[in-house]
Amino acid sequence: MAACQVRLEHALDQCLPVATTHPSGLHEAMRYAVLDGGKRIRPTLVYAGGMATGAAQARLDIPACAVELIHAYSLVHDDLPAMDDDDLRRGKPSCHRAFGDAHAILAGDALQSLAFQILAQNKSQDTDAATRLQMIRTLAQASGSRGMAGGQAIDLAATGQQLNIAELEDMHIHKTGALIRASVVLGAMCGNDVDSVQLGRLDHYAKCIGLAFQIRDDILDVEGVTETLGKHTGMDQHREKSTYPAIIGLDAARERAWELHADAIDSLTGFGENADPLRWISAYIIERER
Repeated sequence: MAACQVRLEHALDQCLPVATTHPSGLHEAMRYAVLDGGKRIRPTLVYAGGMATGAAQARLDIPACAVELIHAYSLVHDDLPAMDDDDLRRGKPSCHRAFGDAHAILAGDALQSLAFQILAQNKSQDTDAATRLQMIRTLAQASGSRGMAGGQAIDLAATGQQLNIAELEDMHIHKTGALIRASVVLGAMCGNDVDSVQLGRLDHYAKCIGLAFQIRDDILDVEGVTETLGKHTGMDQHREKSTYPAIIGLDAARERAWELHADAIDSLTGFGENADPLRWISAYIIERER
Protein backbone atom coordinates (compact mmCIF):
# COMPACT_ATOMS: atom_id res chain seq x y z
CA MET A 1 0.00 0.00 0.00
CA ALA A 2 2.83 2.39 0.84
CA ALA A 3 4.46 1.73 -2.54
CA CYS A 4 1.17 2.36 -4.34
CA GLN A 5 0.68 5.61 -2.43
CA VAL A 6 4.10 6.91 -3.44
CA ARG A 7 3.57 5.92 -7.06
CA LEU A 8 0.08 7.43 -7.12
CA GLU A 9 1.16 10.72 -5.53
CA HIS A 10 3.70 11.24 -8.30
CA ALA A 11 1.18 10.32 -11.01
CA LEU A 12 -1.48 12.63 -9.55
CA ASP A 13 0.99 15.49 -9.42
CA GLN A 14 1.63 14.98 -13.14
CA CYS A 15 -2.09 14.76 -13.99
CA LEU A 16 -3.24 17.84 -12.09
CA PRO A 17 -2.73 21.32 -13.52
CA VAL A 18 0.10 23.31 -11.94
CA ALA A 19 -1.26 25.61 -9.22
CA THR A 20 0.12 28.74 -10.92
CA THR A 21 -1.64 27.97 -14.22
CA HIS A 22 -4.54 30.31 -14.99
CA PRO A 23 -7.09 30.22 -13.32
CA SER A 24 -4.70 29.69 -10.44
CA GLY A 25 -7.27 29.81 -7.62
CA LEU A 26 -9.23 26.91 -9.09
CA HIS A 27 -6.13 24.83 -9.78
CA GLU A 28 -4.82 25.47 -6.26
CA ALA A 29 -8.13 24.23 -4.82
CA MET A 30 -8.01 21.11 -7.01
CA ARG A 31 -4.51 20.22 -5.85
CA TYR A 32 -5.43 20.95 -2.22
CA ALA A 33 -8.35 18.53 -2.43
CA VAL A 34 -6.35 15.70 -4.01
CA LEU A 35 -2.71 15.72 -2.91
CA ASP A 36 -1.05 14.83 0.40
CA GLY A 37 -3.86 13.01 2.13
CA GLY A 38 -6.17 10.05 2.36
CA LYS A 39 -5.75 6.30 2.60
CA ARG A 40 -5.79 5.87 -1.21
CA ILE A 41 -7.69 2.60 -0.88
CA ARG A 42 -9.50 2.94 -4.21
CA PRO A 43 -6.41 3.52 -6.36
CA THR A 44 -4.59 0.83 -4.39
CA LEU A 45 -7.42 -1.50 -5.43
CA VAL A 46 -6.79 -0.52 -9.07
CA TYR A 47 -3.15 -1.57 -8.69
CA ALA A 48 -4.10 -4.75 -6.80
CA GLY A 49 -6.80 -5.68 -9.34
CA GLY A 50 -4.24 -5.25 -12.09
CA MET A 51 -1.68 -7.37 -10.24
CA ALA A 52 -4.22 -10.17 -9.95
CA THR A 53 -4.59 -10.26 -13.74
CA GLY A 54 -0.93 -9.72 -14.64
CA ALA A 55 -1.12 -6.06 -15.66
CA ALA A 56 2.02 -3.97 -15.91
CA GLN A 57 2.09 -1.20 -13.31
CA ALA A 58 2.61 1.47 -15.95
CA ARG A 59 -0.81 0.61 -17.41
CA LEU A 60 -2.45 1.14 -14.01
CA ASP A 61 -1.30 4.66 -13.16
CA ILE A 62 -3.91 6.54 -15.18
CA PRO A 63 -6.91 4.42 -14.08
CA ALA A 64 -5.71 4.72 -10.48
CA CYS A 65 -5.50 8.51 -10.83
CA ALA A 66 -8.93 8.68 -12.47
CA VAL A 67 -10.54 6.78 -9.59
CA GLU A 68 -8.87 9.00 -6.97
CA LEU A 69 -9.92 12.17 -8.80
CA ILE A 70 -13.54 10.99 -8.78
CA HIS A 71 -13.27 10.10 -5.09
CA ALA A 72 -11.72 13.48 -4.24
CA TYR A 73 -14.44 15.35 -6.15
CA SER A 74 -17.11 13.44 -4.24
CA LEU A 75 -15.52 14.33 -0.89
CA VAL A 76 -15.31 18.02 -1.81
CA HIS A 77 -19.00 18.09 -2.69
CA ASP A 78 -20.07 15.88 0.25
CA ASP A 79 -18.44 18.31 2.70
CA LEU A 80 -20.37 21.33 1.38
CA PRO A 81 -22.97 23.01 3.63
CA ALA A 82 -25.76 21.79 1.33
CA MET A 83 -24.63 18.19 1.86
CA ASP A 84 -22.90 16.97 5.04
CA ASP A 85 -21.48 20.38 6.08
CA ASP A 86 -18.14 19.04 7.33
CA ASP A 87 -15.33 21.39 8.36
CA LEU A 88 -12.56 18.78 8.48
CA ARG A 89 -11.29 16.37 5.84
CA ARG A 90 -8.10 14.29 5.90
CA GLY A 91 -6.88 16.17 8.96
CA LYS A 92 -7.15 19.65 7.44
CA PRO A 93 -9.93 22.16 6.71
CA SER A 94 -12.41 20.99 4.08
CA CYS A 95 -11.95 22.45 0.62
CA HIS A 96 -14.89 24.86 0.99
CA ARG A 97 -13.49 26.06 4.30
CA ALA A 98 -10.10 26.75 2.75
CA PHE A 99 -11.27 28.22 -0.58
CA GLY A 100 -14.95 29.10 -0.19
CA ASP A 101 -18.09 27.30 -1.37
CA ALA A 102 -17.96 28.51 -4.98
CA HIS A 103 -14.36 27.46 -5.58
CA ALA A 104 -15.02 24.11 -3.90
CA ILE A 105 -17.97 23.41 -6.19
CA LEU A 106 -15.91 24.30 -9.25
CA ALA A 107 -12.93 22.28 -8.03
CA GLY A 108 -15.14 19.21 -7.65
CA ASP A 109 -16.61 19.73 -11.11
CA ALA A 110 -13.16 20.12 -12.64
CA LEU A 111 -11.77 17.04 -10.87
CA GLN A 112 -14.63 14.94 -12.19
CA SER A 113 -14.10 16.03 -15.79
CA LEU A 114 -10.33 15.61 -15.48
CA ALA A 115 -10.80 11.96 -14.48
CA PHE A 116 -12.53 11.17 -17.75
CA GLN A 117 -10.13 13.33 -19.76
CA ILE A 118 -7.07 11.39 -18.61
CA LEU A 119 -8.79 8.04 -19.24
CA ALA A 120 -9.72 9.12 -22.75
CA GLN A 121 -6.19 10.31 -23.50
CA ASN A 122 -4.44 7.37 -21.83
CA LYS A 123 -2.12 5.62 -24.26
CA SER A 124 0.29 4.17 -21.71
CA GLN A 125 1.49 0.69 -22.57
CA ASP A 126 -0.64 0.71 -25.73
CA THR A 127 -4.01 0.69 -23.97
CA ASP A 128 -6.32 0.33 -26.97
CA ALA A 129 -9.28 2.59 -27.69
CA ALA A 130 -11.87 -0.13 -26.98
CA THR A 131 -10.44 -0.74 -23.50
CA ARG A 132 -10.30 2.99 -22.78
CA LEU A 133 -13.95 3.32 -23.81
CA GLN A 134 -14.95 0.43 -21.57
CA MET A 135 -13.07 2.02 -18.67
CA ILE A 136 -14.82 5.36 -19.21
CA ARG A 137 -18.19 3.61 -19.30
CA THR A 138 -17.42 1.67 -16.10
CA LEU A 139 -16.26 4.73 -14.18
CA ALA A 140 -19.14 6.89 -15.44
CA GLN A 141 -21.75 4.36 -14.32
CA ALA A 142 -20.07 3.97 -10.91
CA SER A 143 -20.03 7.76 -10.45
CA GLY A 144 -23.52 8.66 -11.67
CA SER A 145 -27.13 8.25 -10.65
CA ARG A 146 -26.86 4.45 -10.65
CA GLY A 147 -23.76 4.59 -8.50
CA MET A 148 -22.14 7.08 -6.15
CA ALA A 149 -24.30 10.13 -6.87
CA GLY A 150 -27.44 8.02 -6.62
CA GLY A 151 -26.27 6.64 -3.30
CA GLN A 152 -25.73 10.14 -1.97
CA ALA A 153 -29.25 11.10 -3.08
CA ILE A 154 -30.65 8.06 -1.25
CA ASP A 155 -28.62 9.04 1.82
CA LEU A 156 -29.96 12.60 1.81
CA ALA A 157 -33.55 11.41 1.40
CA ALA A 158 -33.13 8.95 4.28
CA THR A 159 -31.85 11.50 6.81
CA GLY A 160 -34.02 11.36 9.92
CA GLN A 161 -35.64 8.10 8.82
CA GLN A 162 -35.02 4.60 10.15
CA LEU A 163 -33.90 2.31 7.33
CA ASN A 164 -33.94 -1.46 7.58
CA ILE A 165 -30.75 -3.39 6.90
CA ALA A 166 -31.69 -4.21 3.28
CA GLU A 167 -32.35 -0.53 2.54
CA LEU A 168 -29.11 0.48 4.23
CA GLU A 169 -27.06 -2.01 2.23
CA ASP A 170 -28.72 -0.88 -1.00
CA MET A 171 -27.74 2.72 -0.22
CA HIS A 172 -24.12 1.81 0.47
CA ILE A 173 -23.82 -0.51 -2.53
CA HIS A 174 -24.41 2.67 -4.52
CA LYS A 175 -22.76 5.37 -2.42
CA THR A 176 -19.57 3.63 -1.33
CA GLY A 177 -19.51 0.28 -3.09
CA ALA A 178 -19.91 1.37 -6.70
CA LEU A 179 -16.59 3.22 -6.93
CA ILE A 180 -14.77 0.48 -5.02
CA ARG A 181 -16.12 -2.10 -7.48
CA ALA A 182 -15.10 0.07 -10.42
CA SER A 183 -11.59 0.41 -8.97
CA VAL A 184 -10.97 -3.34 -8.93
CA VAL A 185 -12.55 -3.86 -12.35
CA LEU A 186 -10.60 -1.01 -13.98
CA GLY A 187 -7.37 -2.55 -12.76
CA ALA A 188 -8.38 -6.00 -13.95
CA MET A 189 -9.22 -4.62 -17.41
CA CYS A 190 -5.56 -3.72 -17.82
CA GLY A 191 -4.51 -7.35 -17.39
CA ASN A 192 -3.77 -10.10 -19.85
CA ASP A 193 -6.55 -12.22 -21.41
CA VAL A 194 -9.07 -11.49 -18.66
CA ASP A 195 -12.37 -13.30 -19.24
CA SER A 196 -15.87 -12.51 -18.02
CA VAL A 197 -15.75 -15.18 -15.31
CA GLN A 198 -12.63 -13.64 -13.77
CA LEU A 199 -14.12 -10.16 -13.96
CA GLY A 200 -17.28 -11.45 -12.31
CA ARG A 201 -15.36 -12.97 -9.41
CA LEU A 202 -13.32 -9.82 -8.92
CA ASP A 203 -16.48 -7.71 -9.06
CA HIS A 204 -18.08 -9.88 -6.36
CA TYR A 205 -14.94 -9.51 -4.23
CA ALA A 206 -15.20 -5.74 -4.60
CA LYS A 207 -18.91 -5.72 -3.76
CA CYS A 208 -18.15 -7.53 -0.50
CA ILE A 209 -15.29 -5.29 0.56
CA GLY A 210 -17.30 -2.19 -0.41
CA LEU A 211 -19.97 -3.08 2.14
CA ALA A 212 -17.34 -4.11 4.68
CA PHE A 213 -15.63 -0.74 4.20
CA GLN A 214 -18.83 1.12 5.01
CA ILE A 215 -19.55 -1.03 8.06
CA ARG A 216 -16.07 -0.27 9.39
CA ASP A 217 -16.64 3.44 8.70
CA ASP A 218 -19.87 3.31 10.70
CA ILE A 219 -18.10 1.57 13.59
CA LEU A 220 -15.25 4.09 13.55
CA ASP A 221 -17.76 6.96 13.67
CA VAL A 222 -18.88 5.52 17.02
CA GLU A 223 -15.55 4.29 18.43
CA GLY A 224 -12.91 6.23 16.52
CA VAL A 225 -10.82 9.23 17.52
CA THR A 226 -11.08 12.46 15.54
CA GLU A 227 -7.30 13.02 15.50
CA THR A 228 -6.73 9.53 14.08
CA LEU A 229 -9.58 9.59 11.57
CA GLY A 230 -8.84 13.09 10.28
CA LYS A 231 -12.56 13.93 10.47
CA HIS A 232 -15.07 14.49 13.24
CA THR A 233 -16.59 11.41 14.90
CA GLY A 234 -20.19 11.02 16.08
CA MET A 235 -21.54 12.84 13.05
CA ASP A 236 -23.84 10.02 11.89
CA GLN A 237 -25.81 10.14 15.13
CA HIS A 238 -25.80 13.94 15.09
CA ARG A 239 -27.29 13.92 11.57
CA GLU A 240 -29.78 11.17 12.47
CA LYS A 241 -28.41 8.82 9.83
CA SER A 242 -29.06 5.09 9.70
CA THR A 243 -25.91 3.06 10.27
CA TYR A 244 -25.03 -0.59 10.80
CA PRO A 245 -24.29 -0.17 14.55
CA ALA A 246 -27.52 1.80 15.03
CA ILE A 247 -29.64 -0.87 13.32
CA ILE A 248 -27.99 -4.14 14.35
CA GLY A 249 -25.58 -3.11 17.13
CA LEU A 250 -21.78 -2.89 17.26
CA ASP A 251 -21.12 -6.60 17.81
CA ALA A 252 -23.40 -7.69 14.97
CA ALA A 253 -21.87 -5.02 12.72
CA ARG A 254 -18.38 -6.39 13.37
CA GLU A 255 -19.60 -9.92 12.68
CA ARG A 256 -21.18 -8.82 9.40
CA ALA A 257 -17.91 -7.20 8.32
CA TRP A 258 -15.98 -10.43 8.97
CA GLU A 259 -18.60 -12.43 7.03
CA LEU A 260 -18.14 -10.12 4.05
CA HIS A 261 -14.37 -10.46 4.34
CA ALA A 262 -14.66 -14.26 4.21
CA ASP A 263 -16.95 -14.05 1.18
CA ALA A 264 -14.49 -11.71 -0.55
CA ILE A 265 -11.58 -14.10 0.04
CA ASP A 266 -13.63 -17.01 -1.33
CA SER A 267 -14.20 -15.02 -4.51
CA LEU A 268 -10.46 -14.99 -5.16
CA THR A 269 -10.14 -18.77 -5.32
CA GLY A 270 -8.17 -19.66 -8.45
CA PHE A 271 -6.25 -16.40 -8.70
CA GLY A 272 -3.19 -17.65 -6.84
CA GLU A 273 -0.59 -15.52 -5.12
CA ASN A 274 -1.04 -12.67 -7.61
CA ALA A 275 -4.23 -11.84 -5.72
CA ASP A 276 -2.49 -11.67 -2.32
CA PRO A 277 -2.63 -7.84 -2.32
CA LEU A 278 -6.42 -8.06 -2.72
CA ARG A 279 -6.60 -10.53 0.16
CA TRP A 280 -4.53 -8.21 2.35
CA ILE A 281 -6.65 -5.17 1.49
CA SER A 282 -9.84 -7.00 2.46
CA ALA A 283 -8.42 -7.71 5.93
CA TYR A 284 -7.04 -4.17 6.22
CA ILE A 285 -10.45 -2.66 5.48
CA ILE A 286 -12.15 -4.28 8.46
CA GLU A 287 -9.22 -3.82 10.85
CA ARG A 288 -8.21 -0.23 10.06
CA GLU A 289 -8.36 2.56 12.65
CA ARG A 290 -8.84 5.43 10.20
